[in-house]
Amino acid sequence: MASIDTARPAPTRRFSLNDPVFRGIVYQILVAVSVVLFVAWIVNNTAANLQAQNKTSGFDFLGKTAGFDISFSLFPWSRASYYWEAFLVGLTNTMLVAAIGIFLATILGFALGIARLSSNFIIARLATIYIETIRNIPLLLQLFFWYFAVLKAMPAVRNSFELPYDIFINQRGLFLPKPLPDDAFSWVWLALVVGIAAWIGIRRWAKARLERTGKRFPVFLSGLTLTIALIAIVWLLSGAHVSFEPPVLERFNFKGGIALPPEFVALAFGLVIYTAAFIAETVRSGILAVSHGQTEAAQSLGLKENDRLRLVVVPQAMRVIVPPLTSQYLNLTKNSSLGAAIGYPELVNVFSGTALNQTGRAIEIIAMTMAVYLTLSLLTSAIMNWYNARVALVER
Repeated sequence: MASIDTARPAPTRRFSLNDPVFRGIVYQILVAVSVVLFVAWIVNNTAANLQAQNKTSGFDFLGKTAGFDISFSLFPWSRASYYWEAFLVGLTNTMLVAAIGIFLATILGFALGIARLSSNFIIARLATIYIETIRNIPLLLQLFFWYFAVLKAMPAVRNSFELPYDIFINQRGLFLPKPLPDDAFSWVWLALVVGIAAWIGIRRWAKARLERTGKRFPVFLSGLTLTIALIAIVWLLSGAHVSFEPPVLERFNFKGGIALPPEFVALAFGLVIYTAAFIAETVRSGILAVSHGQTEAAQSLGLKENDRLRLVVVPQAMRVIVPPLTSQYLNLTKNSSLGAAIGYPELVNVFSGTALNQTGRAIEIIAMTMAVYLTLSLLTSAIMNWYNARVALVER
């Protein structure tokens, strides 16, 4: 007896606006076409306006001589330097203050966030006063305060405040001894890299051992000890030497050492103080998000308060802390552009300010500046998202 095929043929899909899938595709195409047409209109309108004003466009100005001075630069700069070098000066100055600000603000913010949750009444109240005061004062006013009311009120060069280790501070900035390592010191740097790599290897081995046996290994202490021992051995065997060039007061200013202008000091200090207050609140909210039962469980195991915080609470709080912490890092990087208000030669001041006024290439310069901040933001977000994925809870 012949079998009867009861399977029904697949229904033919009809493309209709009543179909949500087809309707979604149509909407996406319309939006894409609208964006392309809008960009084309902007480009054509800009080109027409430039032609009407008899202005040229392009990036050829980057190869021309800048002809202006920059007060602070990480590499040699003179009036004969080019505009592309001015762009690099502004970029490196921005990245320098952003990197220092992120590092110090993270340390201070974590300390303040934990201090606000302290059982000590005085410590908790002092942290609260600091956070609530700093958060509610605009950053620009704080920069004006540190620059005009603090650093510019310092004594003159000849009456500089002398701090330990040949450190001087006056109204012209902060002067530090300059380290001068010899050629053999490159072996010490190599030992540092090897020590960090071994530290990472120990951490991975300890994590696998913990998951396999449940026994914890002192990763931090072991890695730090190994790295210091390796550096000390290589230092002794290579005969590496580091001398320090202290700043020396001459007739009108200090000579030698490292000179940090007051604009840099005020901007870095202001960014750290301001951003740390927001990071502290992020850390506090992340710690409070951890269930109190986790703390009680750690306490029942006999862990001390510091160990409970370091081994149980903070690792779980990081999955809550990292996303808003990323936003604070991005805000700090973008807030570094306020350095233009106090004369710090960052990207906006040097390139979008002086270079733009001299060349008149507003579109090109603003586009390059926007691209820099976009790239820095995306790079910071990518790094923090990678770290967030590492600390996220893995469900089984």
